[in-house]
Amino acid sequence: MPKFLILRFSSIGDIVLTSPVIRCLKEQVQDAEIHYLTKKSYASVLMHHPLIDKLWTTDGTLDDVMDSLKAQKFDYIIDLHNNLRSIKIKRKLKVKSFSFRKLNIQKWMLVNLHINKMPPIHIVDRYMETLQKFKVKNDLKGLDFYSEPGAENVLNKLPATHQQGYVAIAIGAQHTTKMMPSDKIVRVIKALKYPVVLLGGKEDKIRSKQIEMGAMENVWNVCGELSLGESAQIVKAAKVVLTHDTGLMHIAAAFHKPIVSVWGNTVPEFGMTPYFPQNKKLSKIMEVKNLSCRPCSKIGYDRCPKGHFNCMSGIDNAAIVNAIKSFL
Repeated sequence: MPKFLILRFSSIGDIVLTSPVIRCLKEQVQDAEIHYLTKKSYASVLMHHPLIDKLWTTDGTLDDVMDSLKAQKFDYIIDLHNNLRSIKIKRKLKVKSFSFRKLNIQKWMLVNLHINKMPPIHIVDRYMETLQKFKVKNDLKGLDFYSEPGAENVLNKLPATHQQGYVAIAIGAQHTTKMMPSDKIVRVIKALKYPVVLLGGKEDKIRSKQIEMGAMENVWNVCGELSLGESAQIVKAAKVVLTHDTGLMHIAAAFHKPIVSVWGNTVPEFGMTPYFPQNKKLSKIMEVKNLSCRPCSKIGYDRCPKGHFNCMSGIDNAAIVNAIKSFL
């Protein structure tokens, strides 16, 4: 019985993007035992995954988990993070490991020189390359996400105005330059004239109130009030999901929901677009192409380095609305 340890410490979207590795490894390697190590703050992403035999979490130092990992005597490590922390684990455990290609040089060239040497493949396919030795192939079934039992009960709280359908809008992101300005979201909601649900974390509550007050009607705001699993169920039941380059975008892809994704300082060329290996028509990408200052970062900033935020402000509101309506 080969025992595998998969490493991916963060974040929500990146972890969801590793789900095909979990599934294909479990289903295609006979008697495979799957262990997964992630940061405690992201445990909810994997806590209810039925194909993971043991979920390990760390506070980030690795001191809290290293001795226990050594005792497991793993046969293989599948390193899907490939950073200093995962390198430390591989050195300590001293077992055969396979690491995914981070392509840091290519990313640096794209950000700093605007020369695109990134391979035209999705990051999921680069994750899957780590399984080549085991003759595991991508089954092309897409991503997986599993909510906690009972999370679907959140749908019982839907307002009467939303029970015949709604658009889920994930208003947050880790960095401001990946998010539409609040007034832009308000204008989209007003032009859409369709019920919407605002999704986000506690950090999005103030902003969500501004959007709710600006839009005035057709808005159910649950930012900061739901678990990740409950938010996922709202996404699953939505007609369409409007989202930034963020975790809920990939959760929406796991449920094969139509997605309109809005891209600011980051670009699809990084390989982390909504993953629909068998139906790319479910994804519509909104971006300002050929903008000389974009991408300005592979992650993001708290404010536009140039001060104009043209990567977001330059996206036509009507085009976003029409993209959403095309799925309704």
